[in-house]
Amino acid sequence: MTTAIDLAPISGPSAWRGDELRTSTEWVYQLSDAERAELETVGRRFVADNPDLRTVTAADYPLPACAGLNEECARQLDSGRGFILVRGLRTEEYGDTLAGAIFFLMGLHLGVPMGQNQMGDVLDHVIATSNKTLDDPSALPSRVRDRLPFHSDSSDVVALMCLRAAKAGGASSLVSGTTIYNEILRRRPDLAPLLFESWHWDWHRQDPDAPARTYTSPICSYVDGVFSTYAGSSMIFSAQDYPEVPRLTEAQIELLHLYDEVSQAPGLALDMDFQPGDVQWLLNYAALHSRTGYVDFPEPERRRHLLRLWLKRDVGRPLVSGFGKHVVTERGSEIAPGGRFHIAEAVEPNFEWGN
Repeated sequence: MTTAIDLAPISGPSAWRGDELRTSTEWVYQLSDAERAELETVGRRFVADNPDLRTVTAADYPLPACAGLNEECARQLDSGRGFILVRGLRTEEYGDTLAGAIFFLMGLHLGVPMGQNQMGDVLDHVIATSNKTLDDPSALPSRVRDRLPFHSDSSDVVALMCLRAAKAGGASSLVSGTTIYNEILRRRPDLAPLLFESWHWDWHRQDPDAPARTYTSPICSYVDGVFSTYAGSSMIFSAQDYPEVPRLTEAQIELLHLYDEVSQAPGLALDMDFQPGDVQWLLNYAALHSRTGYVDFPEPERRRHLLRLWLKRDVGRPLVSGFGKHVVTERGSEIAPGGRFHIAEAVEPNFEWGN
């Protein structure tokens, strides 16, 4: 396995620009009637069976009519653009329990669900539970209405299902990690090699129960011709709060600011308006994600509400050793009290946590 850095622009389907995709629907997969009918039928059986979300497997709930859907999602994640939007579910007719069951089933056929919080929940929520903003150190990005900086999540795949859209705003924003790298290389070839060096990331801020305050990872990996990204400058900067972490150099600081500047450059990102029933699959190594700020409806039951899955998807992707947040727990590991591991309870947000 080779890990030599080829400081040349990287081409391929993962090197996309939002302004080129915006007028296209090639990144949208429209469910067929047969696929939707199967998902609804098997989803209802899933609700009736009420399996433990920590142990249920794809083999327990085959989806033969959705073979084409699963193959296309896998292809786009592993060797395509790095994301796909699936459209056509009638979640407003189902109710949240059936919608969540269908979403979880789809995830089982693309990877292994992972715990996402201190309770070990394998189905989590993106919903504003307070009026905090990101200026508050105690605020969780998934529980506020602010625009988020572009970042990578702690999994191979992150997926979102829209149950209810915002009154205004709340578009899902994606940007290609490959395109960001190419632009940094074009602008500042002197700084680009730093992307492949190891950086300290704030583990404690991501998980207060973490056994160490930081972990290390490069921002970019290039192995056997496969390029991958892991980004989130706020976690690198906050790691500087710990005296044992080496101080960032002027060049490193300049690179982090440049990375964030490039990610926000006009034309790079693709903003997609989530509609109820939309399901977005994203490979964290290929694309970064964010969202625009939003305004909620005044009624609590109408507030913007997304379900979220983190998946481990082991397809043998070549990565440098210790790349990404390689210290997360998978489902079935030790959990704290309060976790919700059956679908009817899992689709209800925990308003006592994350406020």
